[in-house]
Amino acid sequence: MTVQPIIDIKNLNYYFGKGALQKQVLFQVDLQIYPGEIVLMTGPSGSGKTTLLTLLGGLRSAQAGSLKVFGQQLCGATKAQLVQVRRDIGYIFQAHNLLKCLTARQNVQMSLDLHEEFAGENLGEKAAAMLAAVGLREWVDYYPENLSGGQKQRVAIARALVSHPKLVLADEPTAALDSKSGREVVELMQRLAKEQGCTILLVTHDNRILDIADRIIHMEDGQLAPHSSIAPNFPNIADAHPYNS
Repeated sequence: MTVQPIIDIKNLNYYFGKGALQKQVLFQVDLQIYPGEIVLMTGPSGSGKTTLLTLLGGLRSAQAGSLKVFGQQLCGATKAQLVQVRRDIGYIFQAHNLLKCLTARQNVQMSLDLHEEFAGENLGEKAAAMLAAVGLREWVDYYPENLSGGQKQRVAIARALVSHPKLVLADEPTAALDSKSGREVVELMQRLAKEQGCTILLVTHDNRILDIADRIIHMEDGQLAPHSSIAPNFPNIADAHPYNS
C-alpha cells in the first residue's frame, strides 16, 4: 500500500521583494514528509528554515513550484483554501505567543474555539485536560506572567495539540529555554504527537535534541542538503519511498 506524504514539495522557489529589490531565498526545494514522522530541520540563521515553515503553514503564499499539504496545492491557493489547511495544523514558536490577559486554560481554549467540530463540548474542561497532559494541572488558571519559561512553552504545546492536528510545525521551541526545560519540552512534544498520531516538523539549532528525530534534514543558503537520515522507526515508509542518502 502506497503511503501518501503529509507534505509534498517539488521545485519550490520563493522570493522576497519585487523588481530590482527581489531576492530569492528558497531554491528548488524538494521534500516529502510522511504521516507520523518527527522531522528536525537544522541549518544556520538566514538559511530559509522559517520561511519554509511559514509557507507550509499557509502563513505566506507560495509563489513558484509545487507545495502540497494534506494533498492541497498551496501554490496559487485561495485564502479560503489556506484557512482550511491551517485548521489541521498546530503551531509552536520560539516566542510562546500567549495572550497575557488570558489564563493558561483560556489560551488553550482559544484554539478549540476555531473548530466547529468541538461545538457543544465543554471546551474549558477539554483545555484543562490537555494542560494536565503537559504537566500543568495545578497551573490551569494562572496567567502567563506567573509561569516560568518552560511552563509557558508547555501551554503553547497544549494549545497546538488540543485540537488533535494532523501536522505540528515548531520553530525553535527550545531556543529560550535552559537545557533541562528544553529537553522536557521536546520529549513532551514527541510523546503527545505519537499518542495522537500527528506529524512534526521542528526547526532547531539545538544539537541536544536531535535524537528525538525520525529524520534530520539540513538547509543552507535556501537549499536542502542532498542527504538525510532514515529512521529505523519507519522501515515501511523507507522501503516504499527511499530517501536520498
